[in-house]
Amino acid sequence: QVQLVESGGGSAQAGGSLRLSCVVSEVYTSRRNCLGWFRQAPGKEREGVAAIYRSDGFTYYADAVKGRFTISEDSAKNTVYLQMNSLRPEDTSVYYCAAAGSFGRRGEFNTKWVLEWGQGTQVTVSS
Repeated sequence: QVQLVESGGGSAQAGGSLRLSCVVSEVYTSRRNCLGWFRQAPGKEREGVAAIYRSDGFTYYADAVKGRFTISEDSAKNTVYLQMNSLRPEDTSVYYCAAAGSFGRRGEFNTKWVLEWGQGTQVTVSS
C-alpha cells in the first residue's frame, strides 16, 4: 500500500514562511502522476491549494495562494514540497498531501480522483 508521509507543519507569524514535505513510499508510476496539497479548516470543506504533474512539471495553484506558495518535487527522493511564504491567518488549516493520476482537468482539484491522502499536518498562522 502506498503511503504519503507529511512533515513540516507548525506555527508562524503573519508574513512568515513554512515548508511542508510529503514523502511518497512508491517510486514514480503514471498511476500517481499528480501530487497535490489540499487544506481543510474547521467547519469548512477540503480545498485544493497546489498541484504538480510529475511527468512534465506542470504546476497550478488556487487563486488564494498564487504568488505566495510554490509546489515542487524532488523525484530522486519521491518527495513533494510546498513552500509557503507571506503567510496569512486565513492560511491556518490542516494541510494534506494527495496522490492521483490527475485531479481532473489541469487547474482542477477534484478529490474524487485521489488514490491516497497523507495524515495531515497542522499549519497555524497568527496575526
